[in-house]
Amino acid sequence: MSDPSDRPAARVVCLDRDGRVLLMHWYDRVSRTDVWEPPGGGIDPGETPLEAARRELAEETGLPGEAVLDRYVQVERDFTWLGVHYVKTEPFYLARFGTPRPAVDPGELTEEERQAYLGYEWAEELPEAVDPPELAKVVERLTRDRG
Repeated sequence: MSDPSDRPAARVVCLDRDGRVLLMHWYDRVSRTDVWEPPGGGIDPGETPLEAARRELAEETGLPGEAVLDRYVQVERDFTWLGVHYVKTEPFYLARFGTPRPAVDPGELTEEERQAYLGYEWAEELPEAVDPPELAKVVERLTRDRG
């Protein structure tokens, strides 16, 4: 079995009609810190990053995976979660929703995720504890060209 810190992952930057960013709120019981981040997670064997992003969005939020566009930016990540240090590059995909603050239903969280989950927010301003810290630049890069 490979080291979990080597597992590739994909994330989804969800924007509502008014440009709010969907952030999931998690509590790391090892470091006793909380973090806000876009939905996403590991890429399963045989899955493309886009397929994983769509599956993770549906599992973590109940929002339709088809909303994830085949448009992404690569983001350098360096973080610690539950005592494991991760340094990797992940694709961050874009999903747009035509309504304000679509309802989120995290109905398919894993047991580990359920224990860590604190809620979600459609954020107008990014909180200090957002990960990755440069998320505002990631959003800008994803939305710069609307072609």
